[in-house]
Amino acid sequence: MTAIEWISIFILTFIIMEFNAWFLHKYVMHGFLWSLHKDHHVPVKERWWEYNDFFAFFFAVPSFLLILSNHLWGMPLNAAIGFGIMAYGAAYFFVHEVMIHRRLKFIKGSTHWYSEAVNAAHKIHHSVRDKHGATNFGMLIVPMIYFTRARKKHLSRSKT
Repeated sequence: MTAIEWISIFILTFIIMEFNAWFLHKYVMHGFLWSLHKDHHVPVKERWWEYNDFFAFFFAVPSFLLILSNHLWGMPLNAAIGFGIMAYGAAYFFVHEVMIHRRLKFIKGSTHWYSEAVNAAHKIHHSVRDKHGATNFGMLIVPMIYFTRARKKHLSRSKT
């Protein structure tokens, strides 16, 4: 496998993960595993962690096993996929946990139009505290209306 092929598969996996995460968020987390996701919408103040945090293992375990299979049996395709999943997990952690929910406060909130759009869509998602009726299940790609609003707001701020 060439470096270009490996990088292409890595990037494609990262992109596919956004749609995979959307699907799992909508149909699994807001579906039959709502019991694990519920405390993300209705936080328990006595805990710093959430049952929802266990969903990280749903992605970490396959990622680890795919990367490991390359080390054990020389399967670079698996490594590219595994590292793509891992990179998406890192991006998700940074955007969702650090930038949006501020669970780790080592970075100030951003005023960039992209982060404002993602944050706005996520706030709408969290305005529903029940299993049903939520919208905006994506993380890195949200409906265009949020990008448009944030971009207009950003441009109007830069003119003043």
